[in-house]
Amino acid sequence: MVSTDQIEQNYAHARRQYAQHGIDVDKALDKLAKIKISVHCWQGDDVRGFLNRDQELTGGISVTGHYPGAARTPEELRADLEKAFSLIPGKHKVNLHAIYADTDEPVEWDQLQPKHFQTWVDWAKAHGHGLDFNPTCFSHAKSSDGFTLSHPDPAIRKFWIDHCKASRKIGAHFGEQLGQTCVTNVWIPDGFKDVPVDRMGPRQRLKDALDEVFAEPLDPRHNLDAVESKLFGIGSEAYVVGSHEFYMGYGIRNNKLICLDSGHFHPTETISGKLSAIALFASGILLHVSRPMRWDSDHVVILDDELIEIGRELVRHDLLDRTHIGLDFFDASINRVAAWVIGTRNTLKSLLRAMLEPVEALKRAELAGDYTTRLALTEEFKTYPFGAVWDYYCLQKGVPVRETWLAEVKAYERDVLLKRI
Repeated sequence: MVSTDQIEQNYAHARRQYAQHGIDVDKALDKLAKIKISVHCWQGDDVRGFLNRDQELTGGISVTGHYPGAARTPEELRADLEKAFSLIPGKHKVNLHAIYADTDEPVEWDQLQPKHFQTWVDWAKAHGHGLDFNPTCFSHAKSSDGFTLSHPDPAIRKFWIDHCKASRKIGAHFGEQLGQTCVTNVWIPDGFKDVPVDRMGPRQRLKDALDEVFAEPLDPRHNLDAVESKLFGIGSEAYVVGSHEFYMGYGIRNNKLICLDSGHFHPTETISGKLSAIALFASGILLHVSRPMRWDSDHVVILDDELIEIGRELVRHDLLDRTHIGLDFFDASINRVAAWVIGTRNTLKSLLRAMLEPVEALKRAELAGDYTTRLALTEEFKTYPFGAVWDYYCLQKGVPVRETWLAEVKAYERDVLLKRI
């Protein structure tokens, strides 16, 4: 284990190195501390939730693995999140799906109200967390044929419209109660397994349904709406109603956040290159950080090339104030608390690393056509002492430095998770 004195000495040395290129490390850490990552609750229980808990997962969602200790109750899930947050520097948010309502009364999804989530609000308020929200348009009898907001049956379509309306009001309640804007994100699994004849009809129904969902204006200080696309899914391999083009058009026209999920595009596509393009036209971006090993496989986020590029795009183009960053992965083959810690710490690392690059010098060189300097500096900064700055940040925020957090997770697994039957 590295001593506090050594961490501080390493930081002082790194600070001087970065200062030679005009980079204020202290300022970068202050900026990083203001960023809130929305940590997805569904990693903790494999997307089961607490409404219709025995319902089979649908909507193309699949979780593999049987690692012991999945949360079975809202109390266990909140305890696991608390443990994860104790190992992650900074103050962040929790992203809830509608199926995570904490209530003893039977309630249908289109009848959900803020009171069914009040324990989450109380918990978040006590710990200084924000809350984000999502209607759950899957794993329900009325989504069993793969269609929700674009369903050809008006009665079923109305059910999902009312569910999304209720979800927006819940999100607005979160924002008002916690003083932190809630992002309520709409994603639906609608699509065809084989090639359809009518591609327009379902999209027209979806557009009309969304217009009804969003008809009631809500205070943007409390709730912001987002729409999320997908390329294809299990059961919708040939056609997805809510494609990227559909939601990009709808979001720009209707002033909604456009959600980019790093696993929802063609396997050769990356979303880092899309951020600056969409930012020129959209009111804001919701970013779902995942790792698509084989397309939308939702692996735990690692500090790979694409995550580093995402961090660079957000920092280089000053998009952090307009981008809401959330995580979206689920892996039941490893310790679920560790998955949260690994993914969130890596996302923060990508942002800090980008903040410690000589962005203005690189832009000047590029504008002057000096591509030699651009390449040389970009490569040399890959080995600058970014790790020393990250260690110091963790120390200052009172969380474990480097891999020492793993011992706490292992102890929690032994004392808590393995005792769940």
